[in-house]
Amino acid sequence: MPKESKLIYDWNLLNDSSEEMGPVEFNDETLRDGIQSPSARDPNIENKLQILHLMDSLGINSASLGLPGASDRQRADVKRLAEEIRDESLGVSPNCAARTVITDIEPIIEVADEVGIPIEVACFIGSSPIRQYAEDWTLDTILRHSENAVEFAVDRGMPVMFVTEDTTRTTPETIARLYTVAIEAGARRICVCDTVGHATPPGVRALINFVSRVVTKTGEEVAIDWHGHEDRSLGVWNALAALEAGASRAHATAFGIGERCGNTAMDQLLINCCLLGWSSNDLSKLSEYCKVTSEAIDIPIPSNHPVIGADAFRTGTGVHAAAVIKASKKGDHWLADRIYSGVPASMVGRQQKIEVGPMSGASNVEYRLHALGIAAHPDRVEAVLAAAKNADHVLDDEEIQAASEVS
Repeated sequence: MPKESKLIYDWNLLNDSSEEMGPVEFNDETLRDGIQSPSARDPNIENKLQILHLMDSLGINSASLGLPGASDRQRADVKRLAEEIRDESLGVSPNCAARTVITDIEPIIEVADEVGIPIEVACFIGSSPIRQYAEDWTLDTILRHSENAVEFAVDRGMPVMFVTEDTTRTTPETIARLYTVAIEAGARRICVCDTVGHATPPGVRALINFVSRVVTKTGEEVAIDWHGHEDRSLGVWNALAALEAGASRAHATAFGIGERCGNTAMDQLLINCCLLGWSSNDLSKLSEYCKVTSEAIDIPIPSNHPVIGADAFRTGTGVHAAAVIKASKKGDHWLADRIYSGVPASMVGRQQKIEVGPMSGASNVEYRLHALGIAAHPDRVEAVLAAAKNADHVLDDEEIQAASEVS
């Protein structure tokens, strides 16, 4: 086979910045922001533990375990998940959300003390003018709450990520003052949020560059996170822009579940970072991670969802199927897995699937008959193809079997 570079010319690598990229990290918000979806069911603790282990298998660096200040159940679940991280030596570092309110932060401190492992406090507050107006907040009020909350957590030995909600609609002056106060109070990670999915990639780059300069002026080593939403369907694109601009960690959820239109999709973020050469995570359990989450929260994965949807590697079109079959006949799995796929199915533990439907050709039928252990005699191929052309859907195995039974 020719060298891979001879078969696929990759324009994505022109002006590639991967050599300048630092380590890329991923924070999973599935068990917090994800299950805030109005359509989601809050999973039981057994499901949450299974999802946590799948996060670990994907090399996800950290995860929000929930908001323990919300209820006794949330606190109990957070504690059990933290115990699992401790007892199983998982590579996922825990964090928990909290408003910039002492009563929200105290339960996180208590759980961390009881379990005996660090839990990052992700304390958040709205920062945009529209939020300030709706809440009757002044900037001084926000600054005071932020400083008090960060100092309270830091004084008790807790790592802190200070989160500004709606950062992408907040003035530069407010952003600079809030992050500076939080950093001076001891926060060593700050999170830039596109809470309502307002941003576009150029805006993200401008914002991260601005925040980076704010951090530099403090003289402290502070990491920058990006947290985005999908209201304009730009979540993954924005996350990539943020990472390229200097954010070190991006937040996401399994197949993009979350408030309103959802969050950045973790599956898509991982795939793109791997294909760009920014990470080398093993994604063989990516489909399982999304499937388990889907069943646990009772939200189906759309069939056309990239990579993990039922149709991602499935074709019933004659031209497409013929190319895959020809590649397979060369005895080259690498070729067959890429001839009509921008993402290799094997990368995520899946395989190409050829179906028979109204747009199929004889090659589709021959392939499916062989797969079913049925000899592909010309009359059988013709009969099945005729049935497919007269159908309004892809034939299932039973329909193919019945159509093939000709005299």
